[in-house]
Amino acid sequence: MSAREIFSSRNPYFAISVGVVAGIFVLTAVGGFIILPYAQPELKFAGIWDVICSAAGLPQRSASSDAVQPVRRLSEVVLTPTTLAHPTQESIGRGATLAQRCAICHGPTGVSRADSPNLAGQYGIVIYKELVDFRSGARTNAVMAPFAVNLTDREIVDLAAYYAFLPRLPAYHPQQQLRKPRVVIYGAPIRGVAPCGSCHGSLDNKAGSPWLEGQSETYLKFQLHAFASGQRTNDISQQMRNIARAMTPQEIDEAAAYYASQPSEIVKATD
Repeated sequence: MSAREIFSSRNPYFAISVGVVAGIFVLTAVGGFIILPYAQPELKFAGIWDVICSAAGLPQRSASSDAVQPVRRLSEVVLTPTTLAHPTQESIGRGATLAQRCAICHGPTGVSRADSPNLAGQYGIVIYKELVDFRSGARTNAVMAPFAVNLTDREIVDLAAYYAFLPRLPAYHPQQQLRKPRVVIYGAPIRGVAPCGSCHGSLDNKAGSPWLEGQSETYLKFQLHAFASGQRTNDISQQMRNIARAMTPQEIDEAAAYYASQPSEIVKATD
């Protein structure tokens, strides 16, 4: 049989081989350029052409690609254990005046009667970081953003110093005190969930991690779900997002209920 006959379309073996190779090529192209990009949940596409362009490393030129997409800002605050460690009396006094604007949500003594977080006795660096993030847009909230956007650096420091100076008073929404759930004291090592107490007290406290005892259960659950869904992105090094994503709904409920049931310890103000 001559070479011309071997490579002829009339040769069934040659025709089948070409068909098989062409089928594998098409399946590979579809898998690599369409199926795999769609399988990545963090990527959003306007259409098939955007998917193909993204997989090929080309600019996405679909008509809807010109739409402005929201940009998630990240926290740029750098904290150390010595940040705001020694506030002055003048700073605390100025913060007391500024805090009158915060009383409607956070209470006149820094203890909320609603589902806003309690601020009295909260670590100063925590309040400082969150206010800076609200001001920059790294953390979003319809109420806090308009208030924080006009705060100066000194005003943020003063507010943080004032609320950290206040004693932690008992919360207005105490429940029957619950025992510590496993996620608080042990975490879930197989899923990469560290114990809540290793950062938020009980076992240890990391700089920038808030105390949670006596906070609103509704508020705590909302924040954990916001971290898990990626709605909130101002955690440092994505620590809370990674942990919240790996937590089960039951663990989120248990952790929030436990911390809400704990009475806020009364801490005396110190210089």
